[in-house]
Amino acid sequence: MANFIKPYNDDPFVGHLATPITSSAVTRAILQNLPAYRFGLTPLLRGLEIGLAHGYFLIGPFATLGPLRNSEVALLAGFMSTIGLIVILTIGLTIYGVAAFGQEKSSENVNNLQTKTAWDQFKGGFFVGACGGAGFAFICLSSIPTFSA
Repeated sequence: MANFIKPYNDDPFVGHLATPITSSAVTRAILQNLPAYRFGLTPLLRGLEIGLAHGYFLIGPFATLGPLRNSEVALLAGFMSTIGLIVILTIGLTIYGVAAFGQEKSSENVNNLQTKTAWDQFKGGFFVGACGGAGFAFICLSSIPTFSA
C-alpha cells in the first residue's frame, strides 16, 4: 500500500499525497469539467451553472425533512426556505468578495475570479441560477402527487 501513496511530484513539502485516485487522468478530467475550472466560461456563466445545480438540489431536504414535512404546504415551505438559504449564501459571497478583493473596481482580466468585477458577476449569476434552479425543482416536484397533496 505504501508504494501507491507518495508525495505529490516527489516533493514532501507540498502537503499533498499523490494516490492512484487523486493523480489519475480520470479524476483530472472530471475536475476540469466542473464549472469552477472549465476554460472559456465567463464568471457570470460559472455562477449561473453553479447556482442552478445548488438551487435544484437544496429544495429537496427542506421539503422532505423540514418541520412542515407532513403538511399540505411542505413543498411551498421548502421552496421558501431554499430561497432564504440562497439569499444567505449570496450575502456570504458578497462579504467574501468585499473582504478578499476590496472596494475598488479593477479592469483586469474579467474571466479571472480573483477580481472584484468578476466576483460580482459570479455572485449575480449564482443568485439568479440558484433561484431558477429552485423554481424549476418546485415546478417539477409540484407535479408529483405525494408533494402536491
